[in-house]
Amino acid sequence: MAKYRVQNPATGEIVETFDVATDGEIEQTLAAADAAYRDWRDRGVQERAGAVKRVAELFLERKDELAGLIALEMGKSMAESADEVEFAASIIDYYAVYGPGLITDEEIPSTIPGKAIIEHLPVGALLGVMPWNFPYYQVARFAAPNLVLGNTIILKHADICARSALAVQAIMEEAGIPIGGYQNVFASHDQIATMIADPRVQGVSLTGSERAGAIIGAQAGQHLKKCVLELGGIDPMVVLDSDDVASVAKAAWDFRVYNAGQVCNSNKRMIVMDDIYDEFVAELRRLAEGLEPGDQLNLGEGQYVPMSSRAAAETVNAQVQKAVAAGATLEAGGVLSEGPGAYYSPAVLTGVPRDSESYREEIFGPVATVYRVHSDEEALELANDCDLGLGGSVFSTDEARAARVASRLEVGMTHVNTIAAEAAELPFGGVKRSGFGREMGPVGIGEFANRRLSFVAK
Repeated sequence: MAKYRVQNPATGEIVETFDVATDGEIEQTLAAADAAYRDWRDRGVQERAGAVKRVAELFLERKDELAGLIALEMGKSMAESADEVEFAASIIDYYAVYGPGLITDEEIPSTIPGKAIIEHLPVGALLGVMPWNFPYYQVARFAAPNLVLGNTIILKHADICARSALAVQAIMEEAGIPIGGYQNVFASHDQIATMIADPRVQGVSLTGSERAGAIIGAQAGQHLKKCVLELGGIDPMVVLDSDDVASVAKAAWDFRVYNAGQVCNSNKRMIVMDDIYDEFVAELRRLAEGLEPGDQLNLGEGQYVPMSSRAAAETVNAQVQKAVAAGATLEAGGVLSEGPGAYYSPAVLTGVPRDSESYREEIFGPVATVYRVHSDEEALELANDCDLGLGGSVFSTDEARAARVASRLEVGMTHVNTIAAEAAELPFGGVKRSGFGREMGPVGIGEFANRRLSFVAK
């Protein structure tokens, strides 16, 4: 099968294929990124921000076209695809508007006579290795702040997102990012390693699996390059109590099956107090039963869309079946379609044994996994019994109680009475094996900045 391709996950049909870059083309990409950096960094920050602002405008102007590309490529419904374009545009716009202020020189007190200034300067060309689950959002949160800062971008996208990857480069160039300032590259794994090793590349950002993160992190470390890694999560959603259990269960379900469950910070472990557990699970079961597959390009009467690929759907099905074999109960859903399509019906899974392999696996698909607990301490112990630490949430009618539990979650993002607060101004990232570094918000623009001290003695 062609490495870079557009393949409709609803049918398995390969619509278009793309050649992997030659080593000569990789060298041209590196040279262009370096040359563009030396021009781009010297332009005023307002000029850079103006071009990035135009990128956001073009995203919105072409929303329908862009949405159609990713719906076909990775199976997201047209409605969710349009939502993603809008969210990506909001992130790009945020950095265009607020980015210059976030990197303004800052004077700090000094015990030595003189003036001490912290500058925020670019470092050079950066390599981004991006996943398929949010083809625009992932790129926006990496590229936008760094372009405003003055860095240049080489973007290696997922192998099933070729058309959308090319569309983003075209928009960047039309908006005024200089040729070489943002480049898509259809690179092989060996070529990624080559680019990380090259002295013209000063940093790398990856969103992907733990395995990919370990490889990229090791390569970056070997060559003393800064890296940012976002490696997924098995986020806990702790429900301590509720005066409307059905409503909380509905919110849990909607978030868990969004984007066919292929979301890093999805509520993959629902930890529910004993006295409301049965009602909570019954509502999830009701929501999961009787769902019919639909065409992501025109959902019509269908209630769920395909996953990103047949392989992804088969992997989730195998994970669920392994959990059931270990003693879990498949309450509803969990049917893998026949044929080449990537349909897996949204499922409810309970009773996963904590001593099983399944307990520690991230299920990257539409599976609501629920655990019963009897106390706040038990809920917290279960929530933190995880190698990953991206985000987590706690629900209760007693906000102070929920906040106390949330404050002890071993994650990069905590939430009270909402599953995940997501906006351009809010930092995103995790701890433990969920990676390191942050994207978005006021801190995202500083990950690949030279925070240079400028001192003038008196």
